[in-house]
Amino acid sequence: MPLPTISTPTYELVLPSTGKAIKYRPFLVKEEKILILALESQDSIQITNAIKQVLKECILTKGIKVEELPTFDIEYIFLNVRGKSVGESIDLIITCSDDGITTVPVTIYIDEIQVQKDPDHNRDIKLDDKLILRMKYPSLEQFIKNNFNFSEEQTASNIEKSFDVITSCMEMVFNAEDSWVASDFTKKELVEWIQTLNSKQFKEIETFFNTMPKLSHTIEVTNPKTKEKNTVVLEGLTSFFG
Repeated sequence: MPLPTISTPTYELVLPSTGKAIKYRPFLVKEEKILILALESQDSIQITNAIKQVLKECILTKGIKVEELPTFDIEYIFLNVRGKSVGESIDLIITCSDDGITTVPVTIYIDEIQVQKDPDHNRDIKLDDKLILRMKYPSLEQFIKNNFNFSEEQTASNIEKSFDVITSCMEMVFNAEDSWVASDFTKKELVEWIQTLNSKQFKEIETFFNTMPKLSHTIEVTNPKTKEKNTVVLEGLTSFFG
C-alpha cells in the first residue's frame, strides 16, 4: 500500500499587472531544495531559472505563462508563495544610512509588501501629434539577460544594452489610421527606427522604464547609536530574501 497523499492548501492573489486573480499553492520540500541550490550558487541566472521553475509548479491557474509575466508580477507572486511556504515574515539586517556602519535587525511582513505604481506611468508614449509608441513590460528573463539599468553611465556598451531592452519591449507603433506591430520587424529594423528618434522622444522611453511598477517597501529604522531616524526603501526581489 502506498503512503497517503498529503493535501496542500491553496491561496489566491491578484496580479498587479492585470488585476486578475490567480490561485497558487506553497512550494514543497523538493522545490525548496531547487531554490536553496540556486541561491547557494550565487548565480543570478540560476536563481532566476529556479524561481521560474518553482512558480510554474505552484501557480494552479491555467493559462498563466511565467515567461511572459512582467518582472514585478513574478516578484510579487514569488514573495507570496514564499510567505505561505516558509513563513509570512522576513528578517533582514538594515545598515543605517546616517553613518553607513550601524546595522539594525528588522522584521517585515510579506502581506505589507506591495507593487507600487507611479501615477505618471504610461505604456503609450506620444512621439508627436500623430504617432504613439506602445510598450510592453520586460520579463524577468529579459532583465537578467541584458543586465540593463538606465541609471548606469551611458557608455557605448550600455546604450547597446538599452536598445536590446527597448526593442524587446516595443509592442506597436500606431496612429489614427494605421498600426505597425513590432513583432513584424527584425531587431535591426527596430534599432534603426529607434535611432531616428530625437533626444526628447528617447527620454520618454527611458521614463517608461524608470516609472514602471515595482515591488517596493519603505521602512523607518532608528540608529541606536546616533538616535537618527533612517528611511530605507527596499526594491526588487533580492532586497527581500531572508
